[in-house]
Amino acid sequence: MTRAQAARQVKAGIYEVGAIDRDRRLFDELIPLPDGTSYNAYLIQGSERTALLDTVDPPKIDLLFEHLEQLGVTDIDYVISHHAEQDHSGGIPAMLERYPGAKVVTNAKCRDMLMDLLCLGEEEFLTVEDGQELSLGGRTLRFIKLPWVHWPETMASYLPEDRILFSCDFFGAHLATGTLFAGEERAVYEAAQRYYAEIMMPFRGQITKNLEKIKDLPLEIIAPSHGPIYDNPRFILEAYRDWVSDKVKNEVVLAYVSMHGSTKKMAEYLAEALIKRRITVKQFDLAELDLGKLAMGIVDAATLVMGAPTVLTGAHPLAAYAALVVNALRPKTKFVALIGSYGWAGKMVEELTGLFTRLKVELLEPVLARGYPREADFAALDRLADAVLAKHQEIGIAR
Repeated sequence: MTRAQAARQVKAGIYEVGAIDRDRRLFDELIPLPDGTSYNAYLIQGSERTALLDTVDPPKIDLLFEHLEQLGVTDIDYVISHHAEQDHSGGIPAMLERYPGAKVVTNAKCRDMLMDLLCLGEEEFLTVEDGQELSLGGRTLRFIKLPWVHWPETMASYLPEDRILFSCDFFGAHLATGTLFAGEERAVYEAAQRYYAEIMMPFRGQITKNLEKIKDLPLEIIAPSHGPIYDNPRFILEAYRDWVSDKVKNEVVLAYVSMHGSTKKMAEYLAEALIKRRITVKQFDLAELDLGKLAMGIVDAATLVMGAPTVLTGAHPLAAYAALVVNALRPKTKFVALIGSYGWAGKMVEELTGLFTRLKVELLEPVLARGYPREADFAALDRLADAVLAKHQEIGIAR
């Protein structure tokens, strides 16, 4: 058997003991993981007590055990559960079996969810409140409820003596890397933005409140449950403040699917028309959809244009799927337009606009071509480009 990577020291008496998963390519059977992921768990040794912060996805539990053995850990007093989702909590039953004296420490909502998900008994838990502290001897864990990053029960632990925030999924990044600390690497920024776009963006309002809740904490390190540790917390905090703000950029996400070339021709023409008007265009062929890249594209874009042909009088299923995804992610996009082609009749526009129920957007005039686009259709696309430019100028992001 290949030996696991060694437990990694964060500070004296504090170790990252989780697992790197380089081979995983899909999360929740939905979210692409082009760079794998990690399940970070942290061991904190005080002078009197030892705590394990989160566990790992169950298939990786042996790696967690090996790391604890490397450190000579024979007793664990507390298993802190920040979040009930199984990639963090799934190893708890095995941990309690190996360390029967340990108590699971979490909030009441997470406790109830863990009892449902893992069939744990109430006697296994020590339930804590927001702001409550737990002494390990020379080190203190302060628990901070941070709901909806990204489940309602999520909390974090703050270690004031070392100025470390163990933030769980908050500030995470699906990135399998042997590098412990993030620094300001571009790869980490992009992975963190992808993680935000796919998972956190629907909860932008709650994230804004949670950022406010932690803003006065003295921080030297932010240690999330996925990806590298931030040894420069300002790097990720500033990124999040930008992403959750109401500011949009002079950008258009142009996502389309085309069966016989008509919609593709319209999308290509519109893209050039927008570029001529000094608008940045991010173009996506939905037939080759990477959900994460589409999500990243709409984090800051002011406008979304969806292109689709009509299939049996309705919208192409790939366009409908993309519309459902965008609607679920709830970006801060301001404007939406539809383009596409049809053969004889259809309800494509009505179907797609009906899928954007959770977006606070203004719908621009659609452009539909019967068959292959002609001069009148290209003229309509030019008018759409003019309309997009005018809207961007109205909100002060374009010249």
